[in-house]
Amino acid sequence: MFDLIDTQILHALQCSPRVPFRRVAQLIGVSEQTVARRYGALRREGVLRVLGRSAPAALHRDEWVARIQCRPDRVDAVADALARRPDVSFAHITSGGAEVMCLLRAGGPAGGNDVLLRQLPKSVSVLGVRIDLLLHRFGAPGHSSWTGYEGRLSAEQEQQLRDELPSVTGPPVEPSTEDAALLAVLERDGRATHAQLARETGWATTRVARRLAALESSGALYYDVDLLPERLGYHSHANIWIRVAPRHLEEVGEELASHDEVAVTLAVGGPDNLMAVAICRDPAALYRYLTTRIASIRAIDGYEVSVRVRALKQAGALVSTGRLGTVIGG
Repeated sequence: MFDLIDTQILHALQCSPRVPFRRVAQLIGVSEQTVARRYGALRREGVLRVLGRSAPAALHRDEWVARIQCRPDRVDAVADALARRPDVSFAHITSGGAEVMCLLRAGGPAGGNDVLLRQLPKSVSVLGVRIDLLLHRFGAPGHSSWTGYEGRLSAEQEQQLRDELPSVTGPPVEPSTEDAALLAVLERDGRATHAQLARETGWATTRVARRLAALESSGALYYDVDLLPERLGYHSHANIWIRVAPRHLEEVGEELASHDEVAVTLAVGGPDNLMAVAICRDPAALYRYLTTRIASIRAIDGYEVSVRVRALKQAGALVSTGRLGTVIGG
């Protein structure tokens, strides 16, 4: 079981992924050694991962949300194959086990990985495909995703960490070939120290610090703090596909992004122009969320709920036996 210290550490990392353990210790009133030990245990147990990721815009790529209806006897094979692709960052089985939902990147100067977009409809295992362009992520850039669990930091503590983050001025700069080794380490461990990064790249620590600052401040490098809500007792996950009039899109998207129950809110192309991922403790809590908070947003014209059955990949990390495991691109 996880206690208040564990969940406060989780929340601190969501607010500031590379925050020093010393600062977290000051904030929650424990020793630096306690924070480091608890974080190490959470990471070893596959409860969370901090991953450095290159922004799609910096790589001249687009992100797409794909819903793939499969033959029931082939859904596991299709889902597992998709999860192991480096251009797929999230993959889940939804809708009673008949659909795979994934987030993928495609494009690039040489055509990138858009072969997947062409090949999927041709597979005999696939009964239907809907692929929508991700147009916009709502919420403040760099802010944590799902924080609907108990035992979080106070609003004042959270704001202190937010205020200490460096500013992102943009636009994203394209990473150079020399950045490849640096980014490869951060893709596996977004909290790798300057000393670790220097050893892996052969750079001086001062050069590492300068290049990190340049990539982060432009928005080319950001950090995903991924955790498994099931390990905190939250087992009901749903993709909510929402239709709103275009004039209400920004307003509704930002409101959804502010809900504690929501991990991410996206504006997408297609017949449903919003997608929100809600995480609740159980089906009863999900029902309450839909019939209270969602129902109170008058601008929503309609919605569809697709419940997640099994997670295969989150933020580039494979999910196996209830743990975040091997990181494969994204």
